[in-house]
Amino acid sequence: MTRAIGIVSGKGGVGKTTLAINIAAALARHYNKRCALVDCNLTTSHVSLYLGIYNKTTTLNHVLRNERRMDEAVHHHESGMKIIPASLSISDLDGVDILQIKDRIKPLKDQNDVVLLDAAPGLGREAVGALKACDEVIFVTTPTVLGITDILRTNEVCKELGVPNLGIVLNMVHRDKYEVTRQEVEHITGLPVIASIPFHDDVRKSLHAKQPVITTHPRSKVSGEIIGLAGRIAGMPYYERRGFFGRLFGR
Repeated sequence: MTRAIGIVSGKGGVGKTTLAINIAAALARHYNKRCALVDCNLTTSHVSLYLGIYNKTTTLNHVLRNERRMDEAVHHHESGMKIIPASLSISDLDGVDILQIKDRIKPLKDQNDVVLLDAAPGLGREAVGALKACDEVIFVTTPTVLGITDILRTNEVCKELGVPNLGIVLNMVHRDKYEVTRQEVEHITGLPVIASIPFHDDVRKSLHAKQPVITTHPRSKVSGEIIGLAGRIAGMPYYERRGFFGRLFGR
């Protein structure tokens, strides 16, 4: 059965969209999953910007305004994932109701194994609209006290909506003494940390190239963590193999 999974955060600036793009690419590229990524952050849409999709004339906004079909808004990325971008034009916000997203993604759920919803940060109307369309959610945060506090609030809303969570992804981890540790995050929230993504310049380089880091830097530690996370979502183990001994013992 197709799963609609929300990639959500309590605040902006935690790398949620970058992570969503890379999870979608990893599911398609490494696990042969039919995966669609929907940019539900209508007021500050970033997915198309991150991937250099500037010439897409049909977007999620047009679908929500009943002007186009969902299949007309799909952009096929070279990694194998499908992208449904939100419009970059402010004028395309007129007449758009994000609360319709649950019904509008039904064609995507019929044609894909996983539909990822890149939700707007926070708990405004856009974010809640995306949450209502999700079967499950993944929380994304940086290892800071403020970030963890926002996750607690977001999780309470998810409980009220009856949306289960798969756990927390700690992003841009420096592993210094000023950060909240993985164990502390799990103790405070009562939720499992399912991945810890290190801070690395490879991510910035991939953003400059307008490609997922798993394709521009496949051997990066960041890529290994993300591919492993995608494998966990897909229910398929990932073994990172490097060099002769990695291939030998990987067998």
